[in-house]
Amino acid sequence: MSKPYPQDLRDRAVRMVLETKHQYPSEHQAMKAMKAIAAMLGIGTTQTLTNWVRRAEIDAGTRPGVTTAEAEEIKALRREVAELRRANEILKAASAFFAAELDRPLRRS
Repeated sequence: MSKPYPQDLRDRAVRMVLETKHQYPSEHQAMKAMKAIAAMLGIGTTQTLTNWVRRAEIDAGTRPGVTTAEAEEIKALRREVAELRRANEILKAASAFFAAELDRPLRRS
């Protein structure tokens, strides 16, 4: 697994791309610029930088998609739902157990 890039490097790279993006009339030329920025900053692939730029645009609301904050909230809610489902199953099992105990006839000594 590769070591993650520091957040300040990510921010700087995204800022450089976004500040120069309007200077390129075609997507092809913009990709060449992104490749040069990635190489200059020591980022392994242009795709990595492209992903960071897309994420920044989504988070800024300039590109459609689920923001980082929304994705984190969805992940937390899914964990909570799974935990609640497990607790619900435990309660159902306990309820069935105690209901069966109540239905048993009492033994007299």
